[in-house]
Amino acid sequence: MVEIQLENLTHAELDRLRAVYEPLARSVRQLIDATIRTEMDADAVTAATAQIDAVTARLRTRQIDGSFGVRYTTAGAPMAWGDAVCGVRNPIAPPLVTERDGDRVFSEFELGAAYEGPTGHVHGGVCAMVLDHLLGEVAADSDKPRFTGTLTVRYRRPTPLGALRAEAWIDRIDGPKAFAAGHILAGQQVTAEAEGVFILPKWARG
Repeated sequence: MVEIQLENLTHAELDRLRAVYEPLARSVRQLIDATIRTEMDADAVTAATAQIDAVTARLRTRQIDGSFGVRYTTAGAPMAWGDAVCGVRNPIAPPLVTERDGDRVFSEFELGAAYEGPTGHVHGGVCAMVLDHLLGEVAADSDKPRFTGTLTVRYRRPTPLGALRAEAWIDRIDGPKAFAAGHILAGQQVTAEAEGVFILPKWARG
């Protein structure tokens, strides 16, 4: 069973915390990109490393134990801030923002150097992660998540780094199981597509 933590926060307090931590994650995300692409000399890199280590040590003087976990406010607002795909506090996350368009969900996002596999293209595992997230979003039952049972990904062509769009939709519902499908688009071309079965856990079936 997934442990869910409730936070007694108002919407204003939630917005305040987001305004504090989201810029930090954004800056570290830029740092990751710069780390991959910099061609500064050894002295500059050594100096930057020392500065980064000092900032990291300062941030670690007060931190939670373990991971951020699955959290909601007592008003029901989700706080998936540590999530690897959409977490606003996770600099590894692109992060994806999911929107609804009728029966579909979609996200427009950009993947840069940190997500590279083949030269100039997105790592196939990252494509699978994005599709798993989008299919899971469309499969969710109201405020109750459905978890991945199976996921099949077909790679139609290499996915280029840069601006992308992902879409997902429900094929059918069979009891606690949702059968979802989706794809990633680069421009008008489908680069990867997926089908999956997402299952409502027993504890969420009422």
